[in-house]
Amino acid sequence: MALDASRYAELFRSESQDQLQTINRALLTIESARGDASSAATAAAVAEVFRAVHTVKGMSATMGYQAVAEYAHELESLLDRMRGEGAAVTMPVMDALFAAADALEHGIGEASEAAPRTEAMTNALHRLSGAFRAAGGENAVSDAARTGVTPGAAHRASGALHRVSGAVAAEPLVEADSGPTVVDPFDGPGVIIRIRQSATTTLPGVRAFIVTQKLAAIGEVAAVSPPLEQLQAAEAPQGFAVRLVTGADAAAIEAAVRSAGDVDTVHVDMLGRARKRAAGPADEPIAETTSARVRQVKIDLSRLDTMMNLVGELVIARGRLVQLTAGSPDPALDESVTQMAHLVGELQREITASRMVPVGQVFDRFPRMVRDAARGLGKDVRFEVEGRDIELDRSLLDEMAEPLVHLLRNAIDHGLEGPAERTAEGKPAAGTLFLSATRERSAVVIRVQDDGRGINRARVLERARVSGLVDAGVRDLDDADLLRCLAHPGFSTKDSVTGLSGRGVGVDAVVNKVRSLGGSVELHTALGAGSSFTLRLPLTVAIVRALLARAGGEHYALPLTHVRETLEWGPDSVRQVNGTDVLVLRDEVLPLVDLRDVVQLRGVRAANATREIVVVERGERRTGLVVDELLGQDEIVVKQFDAARGEATAAGLFTGATILADGAPALIMDLASLL
Repeated sequence: MALDASRYAELFRSESQDQLQTINRALLTIESARGDASSAATAAAVAEVFRAVHTVKGMSATMGYQAVAEYAHELESLLDRMRGEGAAVTMPVMDALFAAADALEHGIGEASEAAPRTEAMTNALHRLSGAFRAAGGENAVSDAARTGVTPGAAHRASGALHRVSGAVAAEPLVEADSGPTVVDPFDGPGVIIRIRQSATTTLPGVRAFIVTQKLAAIGEVAAVSPPLEQLQAAEAPQGFAVRLVTGADAAAIEAAVRSAGDVDTVHVDMLGRARKRAAGPADEPIAETTSARVRQVKIDLSRLDTMMNLVGELVIARGRLVQLTAGSPDPALDESVTQMAHLVGELQREITASRMVPVGQVFDRFPRMVRDAARGLGKDVRFEVEGRDIELDRSLLDEMAEPLVHLLRNAIDHGLEGPAERTAEGKPAAGTLFLSATRERSAVVIRVQDDGRGINRARVLERARVSGLVDAGVRDLDDADLLRCLAHPGFSTKDSVTGLSGRGVGVDAVVNKVRSLGGSVELHTALGAGSSFTLRLPLTVAIVRALLARAGGEHYALPLTHVRETLEWGPDSVRQVNGTDVLVLRDEVLPLVDLRDVVQLRGVRAANATREIVVVERGERRTGLVVDELLGQDEIVVKQFDAARGEATAAGLFTGATILADGAPALIMDLASLL
């Protein structure tokens, strides 16, 4: 029975995307080395590209995407020859390799969306490769770099690769064993590995192929049984064996196998390496290591969203139930409610943890984008990334991908100078662009920093005056005012529109998106020294800890991400400066803002009423928010809402709403807007 590719298209795209990221990352490594393909670092990177392309080829063949498989095989052959002959790694060669990778991605997308046009791509590849080998194709490489991801670019790129490295068939990475269904451990040297896939494995043929590729990365796959072709055609989970010639230990071998996913059991026979003689049953028993069962399953993010919404409702119900049963004389009821509250809390933590993913899943998309943008502008950029392992809620991380693209592209276009300008200013010809993620209390801090020319405050001030964003009497802009001007829709200091910027869309999109997620943006810049954008984000936007406050008869939730401390209002701490209340806190003078005034709450407040102050901070900026009463801390479930039109809501004071334990609604304040 033929494989129904439509059932597994999404899994194929997901697995292929991982391999494409590996290809792009390795190509960037090759380009940064700028040596020849035989150097140690370059050879390792070329081998990594080769393995990834080979994996894509195997998965495509299993899915029945023959055109993509043939294209990947052709590219694999070129890489193999390049690896063997140590061709010079020039910029034209790199442009061709990147264009070929783009074409592979294009073909994967077309094939998995049931668009049959990829077959023409492979046919043209073969024809053009021969033409380039005959004519030299000197001008085609630059064409390939210019034309991007179109199939035509792929054909020209592959032709250029043929010219550089020659076209020969790659040696097969895995030798298919045509013998019995169980590998004979005495048939040759090596470690014998027996693998059984999980009963819930989807696309088992692809998974089996990936196992062999993972093993090939740590040794030589000498045989596979049943034959690899038979495994790839399988539609049900399989048990199979591999003979691997390697110096790796059992733990490393097992880790390599399990990294392929959907593996139930692994048996590693390390004695198989030493046995080359014909041995009978009387020989010593084969030693095996059996690992504990580890089962994994992929789940659609929408289901996790639904589970998070449901557990959010449970949290609200828990709070209501705890409040209703408080002071109950029935100890059994009290014990049951306490146990239920504990279980709901555990369920909430587990679901929240299941949504947390390393920021590297998004960060890894950017090196290739930065490289292409810099090349397009004729700039040399060294891109550094730190904190890939910091975890953030998956839905929030996906929302942050586009704002980060805006910041990185703006840094390349606006911030970093060209090589000649940097050299004239005594800087290294290559600019540095830095992307990092760190953990601070209950927030994740993402920073985009460059060592470029910095932001010209005078130029921004001039444009801001023309646009009416500042008064004519303003003589200077601090960092906060500068950010406010840059974040105004349509604001740009560019005189012309480029492919990267100039339309006034960028900083405003970043600020609006981050604030909608309950975070904040800070800007620090120095002329001639560069700029830094700092984004502070909550770990998750579904359930957050907040301080509950009252102003008049209304309740408000203040996310703890921006709360530093709380104080009582008193004559010893509050002063008046030019008719304005300020807070004197440990020799620091902080302006005070009354929550009643912020939300335009009308009503008479008792003169002797006790009031409290919440110290709010964002980076180095702090202010004191005066409230009528603090009601305590709680975990709140964030609900999106459509605010009514009005001055307060128009200012972006609220990021959502929540339901309190007593069933009353409360608005969630965007504390960053007060700073």
